[in-house]
Amino acid sequence: MTIAIIGATGKLGGLTIDALLQRGVPADGILALGRNTERLAALAERGLRTAPVDVDDVAGTAATLSGVERLLLISFDDLGTRVPKHGNAVEAARRAGVGHLVYTSVLNAPASPLALAADHRATEERITASGIPATFLRNGWYTENHWPDFTAAREHGVIANSVGPGRIASAPRRDYAEAAAVVLTTPGHEGKAYELSGDVAWSFAEFAAAAQEVLGTPVRYEELTPEQERERLIAAGLDENTAGFVTRLNADIRAGALAATPGELARLIGRPTEPLAETLKTWV
Repeated sequence: MTIAIIGATGKLGGLTIDALLQRGVPADGILALGRNTERLAALAERGLRTAPVDVDDVAGTAATLSGVERLLLISFDDLGTRVPKHGNAVEAARRAGVGHLVYTSVLNAPASPLALAADHRATEERITASGIPATFLRNGWYTENHWPDFTAAREHGVIANSVGPGRIASAPRRDYAEAAAVVLTTPGHEGKAYELSGDVAWSFAEFAAAAQEVLGTPVRYEELTPEQERERLIAAGLDENTAGFVTRLNADIRAGALAATPGELARLIGRPTEPLAETLKTWV
């Protein structure tokens, strides 16, 4: 059986490869596809089959996927243009006769108010319309998304944003990668959507307290209004559109868009998700 990964050269892709190997998948049973040729070369040295991929070339991508039984499509980072790219990858998989398509979506994609959820909803619809048996991994937030907050805590002793009392049920990428590996190597996941998030939802006040404990220096959380946050982001060098996107995202987080804790991630990986404080300890 061949398992292919589109997005294998990214962080989640690399961790998923590690998880597949740990689960006993032979290296030559993994086809790593991506755009980073240096990373592909490193994976080839580990015994994986590799190939560069340009999903805009549907015919070429379909040829590359020939003989692939299971495909993990890791969502592209190209906001604004990724839905057509996802659609091309799905069409290539359909032409190649891929038997099972696994897609990394976003938590509660059908109803999420997050601005970035629209791309995932559209992609899920394209996958469903393709007729390929599929699984949606609706990933919540990665704890690593908050590395800049930990850096601010270490350098300035203050974490400031407009999330306020909003809570985030995050887990490290490694947990989400392990879940992907489980779905790719065990039966019975076709036609299912998994709502994946950490076991515990934390607030930024709790994040600051955990950072203080890990760093051994005072850390406090400063709640900003959206207007204050936007002004600070622009002063820090962000353009108007990016600053607006961040403040809208934080407003959705404040409203609970990333707070759900259904426990499906822990059930898939067969253990509790890694607590926030444990992840922060690895950053010191």
